[in-house]
Amino acid sequence: MEGKKIKSCCIRSPLHLFVVILVAILSGLLAVDGNTDQNDLTALQVLYNVLNSPPQLTGWKSNGGDPCAESWKGITCQGSAVVSLQLSGLGLNGTMGYSLNSLMSLKTLDLSGNMIYDPIPYQLPPNLTSLNLAYNNISGNLPYSLSGMAALSYLNVSHNSLSQSIVDVFNNHSDMAVLDLSSNNLTGDLPQSFISLSNLSTLYLQNNQLTGSLDSLVGLPLTDLNVANNNFSGWIPQELLSIPKFKYNGNLFANGPAPPPPPYTPPPPGRFRNRSSPAPGAPKDSKNHPTHPNTGNGDKGLKAGPIVGIVLGSSVVAFLALIALVFCRRKGKKKEIAARPSSGSLSASTVNKEMQEQRAKSTATAVDLKPPPAEKVMVEKIPGRNGSMKRAKSPITATSYTVATLQTATNSFTQENLIGEGSLGRVYRAEFPNAKIMAIKKIDNAALSLQEEDNFLEAISNMSRLRHPNIVQLAGYCAEHGQRLLVYDYIGNGSLHDMLHFADERSKMLTWNARVKVALGTARALEYLHEVCLPSVVHRNLKSANILLDEELTPHLSDCGLAALTPNTERQVSSTQMVGSFGYSAPEFALSGIYTIKSDVYSFGVVMLELLTGRKPLDSSRPRSEQSLVRWATPQLHDIDALAKMVDPALNGMYPAKSLSRFADIIALCVQPEPEFRPPMSEVVQALVRLMQRASVVKRRSSDESSFAYRTPDHETIDFS
Repeated sequence: MEGKKIKSCCIRSPLHLFVVILVAILSGLLAVDGNTDQNDLTALQVLYNVLNSPPQLTGWKSNGGDPCAESWKGITCQGSAVVSLQLSGLGLNGTMGYSLNSLMSLKTLDLSGNMIYDPIPYQLPPNLTSLNLAYNNISGNLPYSLSGMAALSYLNVSHNSLSQSIVDVFNNHSDMAVLDLSSNNLTGDLPQSFISLSNLSTLYLQNNQLTGSLDSLVGLPLTDLNVANNNFSGWIPQELLSIPKFKYNGNLFANGPAPPPPPYTPPPPGRFRNRSSPAPGAPKDSKNHPTHPNTGNGDKGLKAGPIVGIVLGSSVVAFLALIALVFCRRKGKKKEIAARPSSGSLSASTVNKEMQEQRAKSTATAVDLKPPPAEKVMVEKIPGRNGSMKRAKSPITATSYTVATLQTATNSFTQENLIGEGSLGRVYRAEFPNAKIMAIKKIDNAALSLQEEDNFLEAISNMSRLRHPNIVQLAGYCAEHGQRLLVYDYIGNGSLHDMLHFADERSKMLTWNARVKVALGTARALEYLHEVCLPSVVHRNLKSANILLDEELTPHLSDCGLAALTPNTERQVSSTQMVGSFGYSAPEFALSGIYTIKSDVYSFGVVMLELLTGRKPLDSSRPRSEQSLVRWATPQLHDIDALAKMVDPALNGMYPAKSLSRFADIIALCVQPEPEFRPPMSEVVQALVRLMQRASVVKRRSSDESSFAYRTPDHETIDFS
């Protein structure tokens, strides 16, 4: 009997062997197919770390692993790409980190019902269709990067602690069907971009502190709208009253029927009309003119006859006004050729004001600063003749100096007074008779084209109106005898570059707090240039050598507004001048010569790396793999251990680890290769402000220090409790 059993086993063993081999082959094939994309893997590992490695995430690992092959909890893959991340209701405690944007194939992200805190990261997975962050402890506001996530159809950030007004980021969200912003602390009016949500069926805004009217919701295909418990006012548009599910209690809405809409007024000539605005003669559908609630007979508004008459009359008036405008403009040009008006003179007529408004929109060099002046300030180009310099129509607020005065102040521009040199020329220290110390930039005319020389006064006019506490103020200029000179306030403590790289003793003054302060001040200067000035002012030459420090180590950004005079990239510039800025240049500038405000953001990230590491952007004295600061540092920014080794030795270990990590997160965003993924400077400013707020500095005796506080000079400790 035993012999038969043995024989039977021997007969089946080849079959078993075949099955085992087949299973092994299939398993190997599946394993190869399941290898997770490296960028996805890195992003998930970062998320796992910033969530404090929770045991609820079974299968997840801080290092190594294969989420797609090993079926990490909550992860769904297609091939090697992570397409869904659903971690709802797991009690996760931490932040979302700053690497989620690497999940390029992710369609669904659900982190609802956890204890996630901090603001929403600036960059989210760009191709998301569904994002659910409800029921967490998220603060701050919606990130501006939402504006680029056009595929998003579901967004739920309800029951958090979001504050401020709703960011106007919905212009590109025609696929959005569900938007839930309820139960937060949102304030202000509804953003105008809501009118672009052409497929929105569900909108929840209840339990906030929103104000204004609901006019921007008229025309949307809503079937479920909840605006209860806010501070909305005015009349409820009749169209909204027909929504099947509409809750609006707990607001300040007016009672009774709305007043009849005013007659439609056509926009001024040349102004762009949004495609969603009504056609002339159709005020009923206008988002700005809601109709009154239905009273049964509907005869309390204007009838069709008067409306047609008003529209036709308005059209005739508008046509005649347009003819008059053209006539006045031609007549004005003839007068301008005969005799130019003095700079700063403005016509009081309405027609000329409208012409100036239109010119402002088409003049690339105009600078509009807000707040003051409230009225737009324009710089108009006036054609030069026979190579003469163009005049700036807007007044120049800076003082005009003579060459003789500046020669005297600099002792004829002697070498002893030379304090710097750049691509445009040299900078000299100048002392005036009243003992006032200034800095004089003597522009090398060889660095300018004829066109740039011609635009010199226009650039001066624009620069003279740049006023910010973190920007070096242009105090004066000189434009005579073929000379081009700029007079600036003198900042006597040197540049950030010198303090970091050439002053061993003085670099000790740059404590961690001081470095964060320098980063924040510089970020605010860039925010002013990019987002307050209209049109935006691109710095184009941001580097630590252009960040000057005063006695309190407050940063002052220099060379603002000089981009109009910056040598063209096609012209030759000495190698020593180029090397100074090359390490700060964004990839798109190196490849195509294109430089935008996002290129400034990249350069700012490099400056932050300098503050973090104490290293130069390019350093040929280091090993080849470490010569480029960005290439060497970027892969290590999310590694806590590597980050600690990167820190400037001059800090002597006196820095808070959490602050260091958050500082590195901001850097990683700014130096991303793709410009569209870099945050606007306003978001960088907010992040640095939050970083400084967390690092509350308190005076303690050294005996009171705990293991959670890092000692800093002057016996300061940074407390994170």
